[in-house]
Amino acid sequence: MTMKAAACCPAPDLRAIGDDIADEAIATMAKALAHPIRVQIVRILARTAGCVCGDLVEQLPVAQSTVSQHLKILKDAGLIQGTIDGPRVCYCIDPEGLRRLRVLVGGL
Repeated sequence: MTMKAAACCPAPDLRAIGDDIADEAIATMAKALAHPIRVQIVRILARTAGCVCGDLVEQLPVAQSTVSQHLKILKDAGLIQGTIDGPRVCYCIDPEGLRRLRVLVGGL
């Protein structure tokens, strides 16, 4: 990263949000990533611009209902986002959520 990029994209000051809030955020995100299937989901979504739930099911060794449960946990943790597209939900990485995770873990 160049100095110019660092100047225009400063890391947020974690002290401003408080240690308790930062600790809770790290714990929530870490818990969401604590299952290998959820890590796989994040990797798959990171490699694609978006993904319909059915596409994920075809790539994972678990049932559709299990994938849906994992997606909910990742979404609740702020790591992915989903938009309704007719009867399906299209999921993708939440770039702000991943950025926040990087900053919080980097501040440990």
